[in-house]
Amino acid sequence: MYNTWLVIASITFVGCLWNSQLTETSSKSCPTECICLSQTQVLCNTGGLEKIPLRQLPATVENLALTKNNFPVIKPDSFAGLRALKKLSLDGNNITKVKQFAFRGLPRLKELSIQYTPLQSVTSFAFAGLQNLSTILLSHNQISRIETHAFAGTSNVKLILLSNNPLIKIDTSAFSSLTNVGHVIFPSGIRTIEPDAFNGMDTVGLLKLAYMDLKEVQPFTFRGLTNVLLLTLQESDLGIICTDAFTGLSQVETLQILNNKIDSIEELNFTYTANIKHLKMHGNHILETPDPNAIIVDGVEHLQLVNNHFPCGCHIHTLLDGPLVEGGHNLSEFLQKNFCISPLDVNGRSMIELDIDAIGRCQDQLTKGNLGSSASSMALSLCTLVLISLTTNHFVKYLVFLLVLGSMTVPHDTYS
Repeated sequence: MYNTWLVIASITFVGCLWNSQLTETSSKSCPTECICLSQTQVLCNTGGLEKIPLRQLPATVENLALTKNNFPVIKPDSFAGLRALKKLSLDGNNITKVKQFAFRGLPRLKELSIQYTPLQSVTSFAFAGLQNLSTILLSHNQISRIETHAFAGTSNVKLILLSNNPLIKIDTSAFSSLTNVGHVIFPSGIRTIEPDAFNGMDTVGLLKLAYMDLKEVQPFTFRGLTNVLLLTLQESDLGIICTDAFTGLSQVETLQILNNKIDSIEELNFTYTANIKHLKMHGNHILETPDPNAIIVDGVEHLQLVNNHFPCGCHIHTLLDGPLVEGGHNLSEFLQKNFCISPLDVNGRSMIELDIDAIGRCQDQLTKGNLGSSASSMALSLCTLVLISLTTNHFVKYLVFLLVLGSMTVPHDTYS
């Protein structure tokens, strides 16, 4: 009996000692400003922290919230050692800088949220190495620029949320290495997209660019962007669509150009190499009729032009004879579904209301049309001059001279 009580007492003592050690370990592994709900979930919200308490955090933490503290800078390797971390929130801090490789050493991180901060730019390699990250939430910050290789090595992101930022510029290769991105949602107000800004985005679900204020869509803006389900440019001032703006864009399910102001189109080049299945141009105001020689839509399977506004002056003939109309509509359908932007007296009217035949062709069109006849007239004139030199009678010379003048005179109504 005595031995039995001795065993029970020993077990009780060891158990108390073990519980005491666990309590001591737990208290050491949870910062005083935080609440450790478990060894996998830690909340450090509104704790007034000025440093990330890395050494006090349990290495097993999976869900870490560090919201509404005072972290001005996220330094390189700020979370090194927390290899089990899956979700991290840094919302509501006074973060102004995220340095290169700030999140290195987090192989299991799935969701990262940095919102409602004064962060002004996404620096190069800031999110590098997050191979399993699926969601980056960067809305409601002060981000005005995304630098080159900002997301390098972050290959499996499904959602990048950039809404509600004063984003002005997207640098070349800013989104390189995002080889399997699902959705990228941009804010309004972008003023510059550098060439090759999206180069390296191999598979994209949705890429939406809206409410931009561009001077031009630069050459090779979309080069390297492939296997896109939906690319949308909408509600923007696109300025000039430059030559080669869409060159290098390929394998697009749907390209939508919706409700934009377009000053002029230097080139739309969609050959069979581009492989655009659906091109939808709806509700755009195009201020200058594009040169038909600059438009190639052979590689587009389905072309829709609806509710667009075009100039309806003398260049309307150039538009109606060009590939935009021929590629997607019969003439009557195009005239019914599109409108005039100029001249002022027909602004807003459907093209079907116009008497197209009564609109004269532009001078440059007439000049081109008359090049053949002008060449024939010149040849005739030269022959007549030869006759003058072979004629000895002065009266005949005078008559031939009058004939020459008549053949070289341009009819007055040609330029009327």
